[in-house]
Amino acid sequence: MKRLFLPLLLLAATGVQAQDKLYYDLFPLGQVTLLDSPFKHACDVNVSTLLQYDTDRLLAPFLKEAGLTPKGESFENWADLDGHVGGHYLSALAIHYAATGNAELKRRMDYMVAELKRCQTANGDGYVGGVPNGKRCWNEIKKGNPGIVWKYWVPWYNIHKTYAGLRDAWSYGGNEDARRMFLDLCDWGITVIAPLNDEQMEQMLGNEFGGMDEVYADAYQMTGDTKYLDAAKRFSHHWLLDSMAAEKDNLDNKHANTQVPKVVGYQRIAELSALAGRTADKELYDRAAQFFWHTVADTRSLALGGNSRREHFASKEDCQSYVDDREGPESCNTNNMLKLTEGLFRMHPEAKYADFYERALYNHILSTQHPEHGGYVYFTSARPAHYRVYSAPNSAMWCCVGTGMENHGKYGEFIYQHRGDSLYVNLFIASQLEWKEKGVKVTQDTQFPDSETSRLTINVKRPTRFRLLVRYPSWCRKGEMKAVCRGKDYAQTATPGGYIVIDRKWKNGDFIELSMPMHVTVEELPNVPNYIAIMRGPILLGARMGNENLYGLVADNSRWGHIAHGPLVSVFDTPLIIGDRKEILAKLENMKSVAGKPFTFTVPGLFSDKYKNLELEPFFRIHDSRYMMYWLSMTNAEYADYQKRVKAEEERKLLLDKRTVDAVNTAEQQPEVDHEMKYERSNTGHTHGEGWRDARDNGYFQYTLDTKGEQNLTLMVRYWGDENGRRDFDILIDGQLLAHENISNKWRKKEFVNAEYPIPSNLLAGKQTVTVTFKAQKGSTAGGVFHVRLVK
Repeated sequence: MKRLFLPLLLLAATGVQAQDKLYYDLFPLGQVTLLDSPFKHACDVNVSTLLQYDTDRLLAPFLKEAGLTPKGESFENWADLDGHVGGHYLSALAIHYAATGNAELKRRMDYMVAELKRCQTANGDGYVGGVPNGKRCWNEIKKGNPGIVWKYWVPWYNIHKTYAGLRDAWSYGGNEDARRMFLDLCDWGITVIAPLNDEQMEQMLGNEFGGMDEVYADAYQMTGDTKYLDAAKRFSHHWLLDSMAAEKDNLDNKHANTQVPKVVGYQRIAELSALAGRTADKELYDRAAQFFWHTVADTRSLALGGNSRREHFASKEDCQSYVDDREGPESCNTNNMLKLTEGLFRMHPEAKYADFYERALYNHILSTQHPEHGGYVYFTSARPAHYRVYSAPNSAMWCCVGTGMENHGKYGEFIYQHRGDSLYVNLFIASQLEWKEKGVKVTQDTQFPDSETSRLTINVKRPTRFRLLVRYPSWCRKGEMKAVCRGKDYAQTATPGGYIVIDRKWKNGDFIELSMPMHVTVEELPNVPNYIAIMRGPILLGARMGNENLYGLVADNSRWGHIAHGPLVSVFDTPLIIGDRKEILAKLENMKSVAGKPFTFTVPGLFSDKYKNLELEPFFRIHDSRYMMYWLSMTNAEYADYQKRVKAEEERKLLLDKRTVDAVNTAEQQPEVDHEMKYERSNTGHTHGEGWRDARDNGYFQYTLDTKGEQNLTLMVRYWGDENGRRDFDILIDGQLLAHENISNKWRKKEFVNAEYPIPSNLLAGKQTVTVTFKAQKGSTAGGVFHVRLVK
């Protein structure tokens, strides 16, 4: 066993109650106090929200799987993923307890750990999890059948939340039982994967598995036992790792939040391989993590810092779908991108990481919590004039509820970091730091972003020398930032995208006055220059567009309640920005502040008369409203041509959307799981920019779709219009034949075709759902099917 260097071994042994024993240059959350700001408000609201959840109901799946009597009923919503939110909730309790010291949070955390310990003891082999019928799954894997994971709803992803909850209960909350339980669970997991060869592991890792590589790397740091670092490497999905290390972007149409947690693990493996003296591993995993971060942060993220639509990374050719679809960036993705950013900053303390972190924190994470009732957001639509919906306690149990529970307790985690005698100030958030190791207190007084200034006051018991590094954000122009201490401006030699270094012996009461003038910029939607976002400094400016037809604003328990199903608005009925970039920027530079509304502006001449009084404000403050995030922007001549080419197609899409009762995007993980997909001998892929699924040689695939009680429905199926080969198949509704289809050489045109099959009323009578099956004939193929929908 290779030894970690001494400080890490000491941290593992002493049981210090702070997360810095895993992340060596972070300050414990208890040493960073949030002062009055939107972030403190969000943390306070979230504590109240967390205390509304029924802990026994969250624990029910774990007790059930351990053969113990649950004390509450499992939650219905996302029941096939039962247990995952319980793990998140344990993490959230620990994180918020560390941040606030709230005694009730600690009581709940300790209670959950004690109940999970009962489950682990009852299981008798170190296992503790809420995966429905999970023991069958794990036993099949041990027998050499890793393909069993595809018959479950992402079982490794599910149990990863239990791993992480136990780790966090120890690292943030100081619960020593949780540490032992976490390591016992790690040992159990090693026995599960031990019989698998590398090929079998790679097959299994095609199924979403969360950050299993990350937690095993953490176990190595906690113990110094290399078996855990080796296990972390076994959870490296080489399809992604090898491509990223070779700086090859293979992310098109891939499920985004399946990939990001993997790379959080790559960074941890790199970080700890460096400490273990495994230079080759360090370089490989670090290169992969850095390239992935660059790819997502710099080329695949929207202006708010979030990424993906319909949970998937768009191809370059399909980026228009960001503003076409109602399902925009997913909150979970940004939660994990911030973890990755923190980790890379620990290894490479560069301002570009803090710049991205700031943008994603303000514009996405902060915006995903309702500031009054505390509900969490799943999708943040980028479509003009659409809206978002929120969860409610003890109701919706989406993945973004789980990460949402955690997000708002971690705001103090990246404001400051330390490396030796250097203190980094990464974010401009009102806060107070106690650097106990140095006997230093730093108070940051700011109303940023409403104010472009901040004051850092240093309190020390005796004169103390250390380097203070203050980020010079990339959005502040060269020569404009000031950092004045005792009459000297330390920013004069610094440049944007770097750090201002103040190296001096500090006396009690010394302070630094920071000034960071902001300017307005526009950013194009990735690969779609006709859509722009408006930024002031790092803050995304949006606009309210009314509160009509906000269906399901606070979601119910329905399977698709996380999606804002209200009607789409035609882009031609939203504000347009006409002019070239030079003209637009000139108008934006003359924006006028709105009296009594901080960081809110009107822009004379930017919009048509209908919208001349439209107010631009921080996107993170817009709730319970339709909104603008991206704006269609072009010259008058370009717009006239655009109307001719696009308007009829836009109207057709909106009509189809109104007709649609339920729909499945085939080959996309979440929609297929949501519709209870079952299959045999089925394959997926992407062709012509869209995903397809087929079934071959007596195979089938099926979905359960919601009829909403409608009696007059048609099944619409999307095919490619130039298929050949044997493609005979049956389409069934609840096992009864709806149609026999043969699409080979049927249309003979290289474009998509939407075929409609009217459903007889007797197959719909009295039903809220129907199961639609595509079954191949012997020696033939059913599909490819590119989309399935029920329409009125």
